[in-house]
Amino acid sequence: MFEFEKKASYVMPAHFGPRPMNPKASGWYRDVTSMVLSYRTDRDALAKYLPAPFEVGEEAIISVFYARNRQVDWLAGHGYNMIAVNASVVFNGEKDQLKGQYTLVMWENLADPILTGRELQGIPKVYADIPDHSVIAGDWSASASHFGHKIVDMSVSNLRDATEEEIKAGEDEQAEDVPMAWRYLPGVSGFGRTTSEPTVYPSQNEFTSIRVGEGSINWHELTWEQNPTQFHIANALAGLPILEQKPALVTEGSTNLILFDQLPRAIS
Repeated sequence: MFEFEKKASYVMPAHFGPRPMNPKASGWYRDVTSMVLSYRTDRDALAKYLPAPFEVGEEAIISVFYARNRQVDWLAGHGYNMIAVNASVVFNGEKDQLKGQYTLVMWENLADPILTGRELQGIPKVYADIPDHSVIAGDWSASASHFGHKIVDMSVSNLRDATEEEIKAGEDEQAEDVPMAWRYLPGVSGFGRTTSEPTVYPSQNEFTSIRVGEGSINWHELTWEQNPTQFHIANALAGLPILEQKPALVTEGSTNLILFDQLPRAIS
């Protein structure tokens, strides 16, 4: 008869045993190409999607992050694509006082990182079709869709190398920003809850190239018939006004998602 080991790590289906571990596995994503588009939105509109004790940060900034992840160690070298939507926030908890990025939603095109990210880190991940980005005459573009209907289109043009001052400012901002999310697991049948808690999930980035350009983003409003499980997410994001477009980034480098001295944890 199957029995759970008290100190082992499991994900469903747990009865096949603990999560497989391999000496070659790590948290390193060896080849990451990304696009980041940021814009200022309405504070009150954004606040509607932030559970207490999260609050809108100094500026109401939305950052849309596309990444083509390749040579992922824990996936035995396989990769996947993602588009995440983050909001600049502060967390005013009873114990923790943090400043950083709150993940509103993260689309990925592979089930494995979706399941582990949702269950182990509390990141609100969902599925979408996300093809590799394209580069035409120096203009970069990426998109996400589901059930054949577009969710978002994003592009960056007029790219140039980042200055030393811009790189330093970005490094300082990254050092202060803490990635945060909300881990919500509903009860059996979908009613009630078993877990509802804010989390942090630190990471480490190393860049080999940073370029700055002009970003453009288009959120598509959808109907229930077009996207029955996610239309409300797309429409909520489409409803956040773009008041000021910030400089966009295109980066290349690597990312480590497992920092043993800063593991994901619940905050309060």
